[in-house]
Amino acid sequence: MKADRIRVMIVDDHEVVRAGVAAVLAREEHIAVVAEAASGADALCLFRKHRPDVTLLDLTMPGMDGVATMKAIRDEFPDGRFIILTVHDGDEDVHRALDAGAHGYLLKTVSRAELVATVRAVHAGLRRVSREATDRLDEYPVGVHLTPREIEVLRLLTRGLTNKEIAAELHVSATTATWFVKNILQKLGVSDRTAAVTTAFKRGILHQP
Repeated sequence: MKADRIRVMIVDDHEVVRAGVAAVLAREEHIAVVAEAASGADALCLFRKHRPDVTLLDLTMPGMDGVATMKAIRDEFPDGRFIILTVHDGDEDVHRALDAGAHGYLLKTVSRAELVATVRAVHAGLRRVSREATDRLDEYPVGVHLTPREIEVLRLLTRGLTNKEIAAELHVSATTATWFVKNILQKLGVSDRTAAVTTAFKRGILHQP
């Protein structure tokens, strides 16, 4: 392998996606795919072994998701450079990724040219975010910042539970459950529970199973 090649690791739980991205990068003379991982745990082990210059990372994976994987790697290798490659364009997804240290954020609909250009840019120390993700950040420049408990309540709202049923599920009072729901509606800027659920999926606070 040429010493001046950008060494890339691809992390995605879908083999076809990994193979497709690897095929695109293999056409580039100055880029070499040195490792492929199907999970966050594998990614951490392979990062230790290969020390890639740039890691392409899916956002949603079983077990450790992309953000958790990136944090785990950066705890050991703070100079690691990461590009999120995902289907999710919600502003909360983008905020979480960038806050966790991602240097790039691309959707899987990205063109070959943009993918290659982003790998080169991130390797050079630049930050690259797709146009779609940038538009979402312009629309929602500040993250929602729901608490873990509020997100838990929000997941129960997706099941259509009443405040009383939420209280029973969480072993809290009905008053506390109502307070949680009220806070969620206020933070999301919506007036009802249905709008809260719709907004949560749209913005990447929750993802469809």
